[in-house]
Parts: sequence; structure tokens; C-alpha cells
Amino acid sequence: QVELVESGGGSVQPGGSLRLSCAASGLNFRFYTVGWFRQAPGKDREFVALNSWRNNASYYGDSVKDRFTISRDNSKNTVYLQMNGLEPGDTAVYYCGAGRSTPREYWGQGTQVTIST
Repeated sequence: QVELVESGGGSVQPGGSLRLSCAASGLNFRFYTVGWFRQAPGKDREFVALNSWRNNASYYGDSVKDRFTISRDNSKNTVYLQMNGLEPGDTAVYYCGAGRSTPREYWGQGTQVTIST
């Protein structure tokens, strides 16, 4: 049974940083594309970032490019999202995803990130 468990969410002030983690189990992690998505109240789920297992390439949504960094540690079956320069618009529930081609096959339960003064 595949399980993805996010952690690291919380509340920070604008300009602050957070590092999210997603620990995976029940799958051959090194052969899965992993990614992060977010969903704010009343909005659709939004792509944030992904890392492809095929070539270790990373891709980012336009709203987070140059502020967020996705990375993975295959020895720990974990994917990370380093978030810097956080803005109130980044407030959302952040979800980890994994899949063989796109990271939408399996989902975590989500972790809340709140940016406020």
C-alpha cells in the first residue's frame, strides 16, 4: 500500500521560509516522479513543482519559480520543498504527489502553510 506523508507546514510571516517534507512508502521511490501541489480555499489545486525520476529534471509553476526548490533523497524515500520569500498568496494546503509519469497517481493528506503578519 502506497503512503505519502507530508510534514513541515506551519505559519510564518511574509518573507519567511519553510521546508516541507514528504516521506513515501510502499513504492519503488527512485522510479517515481514526485511533486508538490497546493490548494487555497475556494480555488483549484495548483501545480507547484515536480522532479522527474527519468532525468532528475525539476519544473516549477510560474508563481513559485525562483523562490521554491524541489529536491529528493532516494535513500530516504523523501521529497522536499524548500520555500523562500513566502508571500500571503502562498497560503494553502500543500500536497505531495507521486506517479510513474506524472505525480498525480498517489497523494498525501496535505499540510497547511499559512503566511500572515
